[in-house]
Amino acid sequence: MGFNKRKLRGWAKGYLFILPSIIGFSVFVAYPLLSSLYYALTEWSGYDTPRFVGFDNFKYMFTEDPAFWPSVRATLYFVILSVPSSLILGLLLAMLLNKSLPGIKWFRTIYYLPTVVPSIASLTLWLFIYQPQYGLANSLLRLLGLPEGTWLTSEKTALPSLVLIGLWQVGSGVIIFLSGLQSVPQELYEAAEVDGAVRWRTALHITIPMVTPILFLQLILGIIGAFQAFNQVQVLTGGGPNFSTSLLNFKIYNDAFGGRMFGYAIAEVWVLFVIIMIFTALTYRYSNRFVYYESDNAR
Repeated sequence: MGFNKRKLRGWAKGYLFILPSIIGFSVFVAYPLLSSLYYALTEWSGYDTPRFVGFDNFKYMFTEDPAFWPSVRATLYFVILSVPSSLILGLLLAMLLNKSLPGIKWFRTIYYLPTVVPSIASLTLWLFIYQPQYGLANSLLRLLGLPEGTWLTSEKTALPSLVLIGLWQVGSGVIIFLSGLQSVPQELYEAAEVDGAVRWRTALHITIPMVTPILFLQLILGIIGAFQAFNQVQVLTGGGPNFSTSLLNFKIYNDAFGGRMFGYAIAEVWVLFVIIMIFTALTYRYSNRFVYYESDNAR
């Protein structure tokens, strides 16, 4: 009996300690998640009483909404363009900044600076850079005698122009890659040098495999961030021209606050959540094909 009392007392103390976490999770995660699932099945303007409509929101979304599938295509196109390009550029810059050269710390700081600039301020700057008549981008092209770019004014170039802005802010990824590169054992490079391996083979067979865990982390974060892109579209294009940059997150915002269709917008949020989960799960599923861990050699 005494043992049971001590055991119950121990359980009570344990639950008492985790009670703040349980309350926080229930109030700020579980309840909003479950309530949003309910609102996704209602017709709700945000002000009146929600009216339960079942799966009508999803039916309209997949079969009748003329803007939904174009937004999905634009979002997938944006993810396909932005994620690999930012990963490749970030890794290449990190490899360059990993050299022991005079003043290298200043270059690392310069590459990181764009990431600390407030998002809206930097996007406003890019709005002037892309301005067709007197913007910096076309001014430089005219100075070099090259054809001017259409940038944000053309359906073909608007989305790639948004991706280019993301490459300008690749500094945070560079810092993470740089930390991974500096953790690679120098003995591997010394052994490769003794064996006469050329630089590109060293990078291909030592550097890249050793940083694949960092690459995997950046890939997951990049996919999630790209699917949730919003500020670029809101500030620079407004979804145009001709809805070519109307990403799904931007469409959700317009449906909720512009069309007063909060129930429908929440249903779209759940669809976006499922899409992100699918891409993340697939990335995890096939990560063992390209991610190398040092512990693998110990098995």
